[in-house]
Amino acid sequence: MRPFISLLIATTLLGACSLDPDYRRPDAPVADRFPDGPAYPQANAAAPAVPADAIGWRDFFRDPQLQALIEIALRNNRDLRVSVLNVAAAQAQYRIQRADLFPTVALTGSENTVGFPKNGSGGSAPALAGKTATVFTAGLGVTSFELDLFGKAASESRSAFEQYLGLEETRRSAQISLVAQVATAYLTLLGDRQLLKLTQDTLTSQTQSYNLTKMTLNVGTATALTLRQAETTVATAQANLAQYTRQVAQDENALALLIGQPLPADLPPGRDLDGQILAALPAGLPSDVLTRRPDIMAAEHNLLAANASIGAARAAFFPSISLTASAGKSSTRLSTLFTGPANAWSFAPQVVVPIFTGGANVANLDLAKVQKNTQIAEYEKAIQTAFREVADALAAQGTYGDQLRAQRTLVDANADSYRLAMMRFRTGVDSFLTTLDSERSLYASQQSLIVAQLANRISEVTMYKVLGGGWNEHTPAAP
Repeated sequence: MRPFISLLIATTLLGACSLDPDYRRPDAPVADRFPDGPAYPQANAAAPAVPADAIGWRDFFRDPQLQALIEIALRNNRDLRVSVLNVAAAQAQYRIQRADLFPTVALTGSENTVGFPKNGSGGSAPALAGKTATVFTAGLGVTSFELDLFGKAASESRSAFEQYLGLEETRRSAQISLVAQVATAYLTLLGDRQLLKLTQDTLTSQTQSYNLTKMTLNVGTATALTLRQAETTVATAQANLAQYTRQVAQDENALALLIGQPLPADLPPGRDLDGQILAALPAGLPSDVLTRRPDIMAAEHNLLAANASIGAARAAFFPSISLTASAGKSSTRLSTLFTGPANAWSFAPQVVVPIFTGGANVANLDLAKVQKNTQIAEYEKAIQTAFREVADALAAQGTYGDQLRAQRTLVDANADSYRLAMMRFRTGVDSFLTTLDSERSLYASQQSLIVAQLANRISEVTMYKVLGGGWNEHTPAAP
């Protein structure tokens, strides 16, 4: 028994070489820094010292109602739940693959009964003619344990482990996307509610103008053309009212899907679109910040898994050694199986040297190399996509401020124009057509302002997402 145990320990601890190619992270096929120019913001001195991906979502989103919705979504969203289960499945698959590195030890017991011919035929001894022999055995055995001399099992284990790590990063990416999706859906709902409120107020004002025009037509101070033009503004506002009513309902349905349940009635009070204050994010970042994004980290883990698969494919060209061994007791009586002196053992090593495999090993190696090259391309594409997303978000941050200032100036000018046109109409200086045109221009500019405000807030959420923010609930304390 002792030699067998020593052999078992030695085979378990036997070191194996690795045939994996030396790994070198591919160079990022993007510029060292993000673009600069008129469309991009300058470095923000007031930005937090911590990187954007470390800012907790509770610290970035200040709206209590939005925080509550994100918390519910992280608990109930089905897509995120599937991502978590995929990680658990990959972890189990890695443990299964890793088990090949160790021998399978089992306790076995058997009974072998043999009946001999009465005439002594079949080559049996004459003394055993017509008799029955029974042998009981019990022992500890290892069955077909392959020594990993060339690292095949270790490479396969590394590949499974990297795939597991890649899915873990994919789960992080799914959570980051979910946080951004909930915030975007919430802001969209606030924007459409604000557009609905504006349309309701405009419809009330335009209905009053229409009734006034109808009265002046009856007394002969207005024309039928003026009445019809006033009617078109009312019909336009009514159509917009139906549109925004529909969009608000659809926004609520989209938000309910993201949080995985109907919208709760006991949500804390929220803020309107104008009251949304998001934490400042750093600008002027080096492009290597992208390597911390979970989707890029997942792509690199997949590349490492493909790299390890090449080592496993290479190891298939070398001989393999399998061990089958057992040690225990043997007796012709079950009652004396563990008390008798009859020790039994067996040791059956097997060596397999691949000579001709029909090109399967070469094809497997070629396939592993092609898959690695594919993962290199996927990794580089992930970096390029992330670079473009951050550059677009920076361009949005650098231009929305100017657009909003100009849009507010336009709203103020249209409001003043409408006020003056109404005064001129009431004093008889000008026709009501000028007032209708001013009212339409004011309504259109107010709509455009709300749309621009919504787009600006969504761009801030996008910036937070593409920099990897949304994984932490709270910002870690600075050391």
